[in-house]
Amino acid sequence: MGLVPIDVWKHEDSGTTDEGGAELKAIFGSAVFDNPKPTRLIERVLHLVTNPGDLILDSFAGSGTTAHAVLNLNRVSLDKKPRRFISAEIEPKIAREITAERVRRVAQGYTNAKGEKVEGLGGSFRYCELGEPLFDESGKIRDTVRFGELARHVYFTETGEPLPRERVPNTPFLGECRGVGIYLLYNGILGDKSANGGNVLTRAVLAQLPKFDGPKVVYCAGCLVGAERLRAARITVRQTPYEIKVS
Repeated sequence: MGLVPIDVWKHEDSGTTDEGGAELKAIFGSAVFDNPKPTRLIERVLHLVTNPGDLILDSFAGSGTTAHAVLNLNRVSLDKKPRRFISAEIEPKIAREITAERVRRVAQGYTNAKGEKVEGLGGSFRYCELGEPLFDESGKIRDTVRFGELARHVYFTETGEPLPRERVPNTPFLGECRGVGIYLLYNGILGDKSANGGNVLTRAVLAQLPKFDGPKVVYCAGCLVGAERLRAARITVRQTPYEIKVS
């Protein structure tokens, strides 16, 4: 005896393109994107194919419907593990003025086209811009890479957490994370004008490093300090560029 198939795409659960356009008009006051998907459609998809705690990647973010759907789903979900999202948009103007702005408004709350205040869904996001590659085709650090750019990448490589732009220091000490001090010797950060630019860890360079009372990780082009001295100072050396994650 056969089974009657279940229709998971009920019209009342999925919305329409007109509904998607109306959502954007309410948020921005005008039609800022052609043929946007309705939030209910993407929310329905996410409900069917993802689980609480999943990370959803939207490679063509456009008007930001997917991010909006994730925030809405997190609000109504009874599970304590919120879904997360990554939204990528190649057009800078769309990314800044539509995608990110929509997510910001629906998360924090906004005043709609009718002048009515709409409560925010909660949640937050971080807006990032993709810069020039740090490494060339052979895996070497490009000559044009500045200290701050590599510092942010090194800090994330080591800790899994971003180093905010405003926290990038003008010293080798990038900061502390979970009790470990993170250092980077690169691009003459110590003011060394020699061929190596002070990028090699020597006893003289070690003496100039900002003090940190705890275990330390030092990213550098090379190391001339003996293993016993490194152990005494609780230093782990990671050689650049070979021990920096490229991707």
